Amino acid sequence: METYDLVILGAGAAGLGAAQYGARANLKTLVIEEMAPGGQALLIDRLENYPGLPEPVDGYTWSETMRAQAAEFGAEFMSSSVTAVRKEGDSFVVETGDGAVGAKAVIAATGAKHRHLGARGEEEFAGRGVSYCATCDGPFFRGKRMVVVGGGDAACDEAMFLSKLAERVIMVHRKDRFRAQKTLAARVLTNPKIEVRFETVVEEIKGGKSVEAVTFKELGTGRTYEEKTSAVFVFVGSIPQTAALPAGLAKDDSGSIVTDDRMGTSLPGLFAVGDVRVTPFRQVVTAVSDGAVAAHCAASYIDELEGKAYL
Repeated sequence: METYDLVILGAGAAGLGAAQYGARANLKTLVIEEMAPGGQALLIDRLENYPGLPEPVDGYTWSETMRAQAAEFGAEFMSSSVTAVRKEGDSFVVETGDGAVGAKAVIAATGAKHRHLGARGEEEFAGRGVSYCATCDGPFFRGKRMVVVGGGDAACDEAMFLSKLAERVIMVHRKDRFRAQKTLAARVLTNPKIEVRFETVVEEIKGGKSVEAVTFKELGTGRTYEEKTSAVFVFVGSIPQTAALPAGLAKDDSGSIVTDDRMGTSLPGLFAVGDVRVTPFRQVVTAVSDGAVAAHCAASYIDELEGKAYL
């Protein structure tokens, strides 16, 4: 079994940030990712608020630049799934689909998966008009009527993207206002192609071979009504991906991992970054920052473990 100083689980923004700082700290660093490097950043059409990039860049280009930079510093990448992580003494064993690797410290950058609505018809029409990725599936419904569900940054960002393609976007949110950043929310509310309906939910998605209509419910009045649409895009939060991590980690009510300001979890030597941890703000820039902090603190942890701490 090959052993590394630092093993990073996931190559999203947080994992790529950790890879750069881990490798630059002269740690033998391995990043394990079952999909393409970039994670949810790959879905960004225009990354316009990343510091130092005055011109917007697409998520793929940004992700590939980050991966190449980490590799240049010496980080290694493995394309595989992680099935389990366990601590044995002072070290970790990371089980993957291609065998086990050892690690002195582990950074979990496993991210989160899209949460579903639970509306009738949602699962039936998934991939046939129900989508969780506007940039992936929006072009298939060009010139048609679309529905966006959600009220956070992702929902507003994706609604803006879809407004460039759709005949009209109907955006519904169960609350009486958006929770998104004020700048994003203002753009949506002033976009003539987006109609926002607050205190409204999707009760049922209907159709034949694909989505044809949606039944809405007004929470204040209880009134239900049906409207035609060709697609429903869902952005109502996410589920932290922690199944492969050791049991007993401290988590909040949503299942996100609780960390300290060093990104350390309740298990010494295991750090958590990005969307998998409890954080008040989920952005590419904060995910990268998480990764940098975790890698720096993992290096200090390893030094202490080996009796090399700088006093």
